[in-house]
Amino acid sequence: MEQITFWNGVTMPQEGFGVYQITDHAEAVRTVRTALECGYRMVDTAAAYRNERAVGEGIRESGLPRGEVFVTTKIWVQDYGLEKARAAVDRSLRELGVDYVDLLLLHQPMGDWPGAWRALEEAYRAGKARAIGVANFYPHALMDLCLTVETKPMLNQVEIHPFFQQEKALALMRELGVTPQAWGSLAEGGHGIFAHPVLAEIGRAHGKTAAQVALRWALQRGVAIIPKSVRRERLEENLAVWDFALSPEEMGRIRALDVGHSEIVDHFDPAFVRMIHELRAHD
Repeated sequence: MEQITFWNGVTMPQEGFGVYQITDHAEAVRTVRTALECGYRMVDTAAAYRNERAVGEGIRESGLPRGEVFVTTKIWVQDYGLEKARAAVDRSLRELGVDYVDLLLLHQPMGDWPGAWRALEEAYRAGKARAIGVANFYPHALMDLCLTVETKPMLNQVEIHPFFQQEKALALMRELGVTPQAWGSLAEGGHGIFAHPVLAEIGRAHGKTAAQVALRWALQRGVAIIPKSVRRERLEENLAVWDFALSPEEMGRIRALDVGHSEIVDHFDPAFVRMIHELRAHD
């Protein structure tokens, strides 16, 4: 497992485990524990997922020391603004049952995210977060943030997969020194990714699945990944991507799959923005 080093010197496993949409408490606890048993050492959650408490329980049940598990969570738009975000940081720590998180993100660039960012900077200075960052910040928002804050983000988590490759966004992140992390590494099942002819053919040459090829492609681009599954066999499969490498020709064939836009979500759609503001991370 490779480690990625943020600009502040903190290291993070390049591959971790995501818990989006695992809403049943018992299932979330079990799956986190299973993922850690399989060898994962990074878990990504969020207040909006409503499973922070289960993630904390799963980590404790694993028996691993706190320092061996890299924990990421995200503050939701409902809690943006300086005062509300301060309270949200402490709420997430209580839910997780930890004194600090390794990475604390703003979940969306909507609402009073400048005020919320100041709360993350405070949490960083206070040792409540070893690193801070953002999610879903498109290039214009990321540049604006980096030009106007005291502490620039260490990481930006955005949609990246073979069908939406985000070349310009990745170039900007490299320029700014911001680590890229992918959500939706497997396109949420879109484009028939698990049996896609190009990915499957490349996979056969390496004794790997189409999904493993998609994950390996992201890793070789320097992108961190957090694939999700609730099945042990898939958790193990997603982790078995460190023993092969794609050739430049294979990387080029995958590059040709890019459609240049998301087919999962449109962050610029007013209806989506309304939905984000109406979604509650807590009562």
